[in-house]
Amino acid sequence: MAKREIDLLVLSDIHLGTYGCHAKELLQYLKSIKPKAVILNGDIIDIWQFSKRYWPTSHMMVVKHFVGLIAKGVPIYYIPGNHDEMLRRFKGFQLGSLRICNKLSIKLNGQKVWIFHGDAFDVVMQHSKWLARLGAVGYDTLILINRFVNFLAQKMGRGKISLSKRIKNGVKSAVAFINKFESTVCEIAASNDYKYVICGHIHEPVMKTMVTEHGPVSYLNSGDWIENLTALEYNNREWKLYRYNEDPVAQAVALNEKQIRKESHKELFNSLMAEMKLAK
Repeated sequence: MAKREIDLLVLSDIHLGTYGCHAKELLQYLKSIKPKAVILNGDIIDIWQFSKRYWPTSHMMVVKHFVGLIAKGVPIYYIPGNHDEMLRRFKGFQLGSLRICNKLSIKLNGQKVWIFHGDAFDVVMQHSKWLARLGAVGYDTLILINRFVNFLAQKMGRGKISLSKRIKNGVKSAVAFINKFESTVCEIAASNDYKYVICGHIHEPVMKTMVTEHGPVSYLNSGDWIENLTALEYNNREWKLYRYNEDPVAQAVALNEKQIRKESHKELFNSLMAEMKLAK
């Protein structure tokens, strides 16, 4: 199968190591494309909730896929988020084509683009980390409940629902927080002459133009791989919001289910280390 070429791919909020992560679907998507550069914009591995008891082979295979891209020389920029914030101490680290940075400023088609995870603008994160961690555990539990509810709904011939989306959309304070988040980052971006600002963090995939006192700014959020299964793609001088659920090509990508079930973590780890040597 010919892979779809992409100039720049932005992914965030994958949350590897949690029950809610759709690693298999992400693998299908990654195997259907050929990006020239990748930006991993935070919360890729959920270190907050990382547990040796839950690290499926499919999650390790996602890591292996990224390492394979590094071995091929594809530039990958890793911008840590709040769930993988311990990696921020390695700012400036480089391994082959991999670079860790806390934010990224680039130019595309002559226009400045500001890319960062977004938790720096989260008041809860800044002042009550314990509360944010508690909320993360609650969110993961809700996702598990949601999967069980959808399993029953499908058995009854009904469509899927998102409990967390219904809760977020039904709580005025949550909607107000998202609106405030978007307007704040756009005001700061415009005041620094950025035409685009790209975030993750709030799991709300969107592309829109925000009007500020310093002029219009294009606000883009790559969403997540817990509920929305979305990414941002830049190709032919245009941004596009990718949605896995609307991509029959990626959904048709065959994964080696036997390998996913049987290949041991040790075998995958040894394979990953071999590719890391190639990257060096």
